[in-house]
Amino acid sequence: MHVEIPGYITYDLKYLLLDYNGTIALDGHMSSPVKELIRNVANDLEVFVLTADTHGTAAAECEDLPVTLKTFPTDTAMYSKLEILNSLGAGNCCTIGNGRNDLLMCQEAALSISVIGNEGCYSELIAQTTITVKKIEDGLELLMRPKRLIATLRG
Repeated sequence: MHVEIPGYITYDLKYLLLDYNGTIALDGHMSSPVKELIRNVANDLEVFVLTADTHGTAAAECEDLPVTLKTFPTDTAMYSKLEILNSLGAGNCCTIGNGRNDLLMCQEAALSISVIGNEGCYSELIAQTTITVKKIEDGLELLMRPKRLIATLRG
């Protein structure tokens, strides 16, 4: 996905890294509209879902989606997410998250989006991301409609 923001930056994105709980899922479950948006975004970006899987539902919820699911222990979540981002090349990644454990990957990613959502959002994350949205649907739609990104970020 190539997006040129006049007077600011050009993004050449290949990967989307999504936090699971609190970002694309609420209480361990994704809604049908969110799943459909992920399918659509996966036409343009390789999608990874990153989670400590607090509710133990991520594999079943992601089973029919074109995503790569990465799970890890809760106590290493922040650093595991950063390691995955770096292995893909931070300059090629967009990240979307809501929690404190998303902070490092969002700071390093080319484009980062924080989601306030029903669980809220770690306040420092909001200050460290490129864009903040109210709900995950808005964040995913930004990637499907790059002119929205341009309108938000242009100089």
